[in-house]
Amino acid sequence: MDLKLPIAIADELTDDVIASRGLLDLASGQIDAIEYEEWDVRARGVPVHRKDYEFTCGTLSHGGRDLEFQIEVNRVTGHYSVSANELLEIKKKAAALFKR
Repeated sequence: MDLKLPIAIADELTDDVIASRGLLDLASGQIDAIEYEEWDVRARGVPVHRKDYEFTCGTLSHGGRDLEFQIEVNRVTGHYSVSANELLEIKKKAAALFKR
């Protein structure tokens, strides 16, 4: 089953937050189709490669309710994903989020 949900992504830098959107694959935990808002990747690179990068989190929203979770970013490749444990928690909480 190919189930991808749109999520909001926040890359936290020391003095700034870089917002983007992407698609979370609920089967694999991979995050694809990342589109940054007000951030030129060609000119500035991906946020994770900056010296002041701290962490990344994601938000899944439905019906005015939000589910926030941790995103792992490979600092070498810049690839976004969630761990297997985090993915399991997202699935459990998302089921309740979408029921309401």
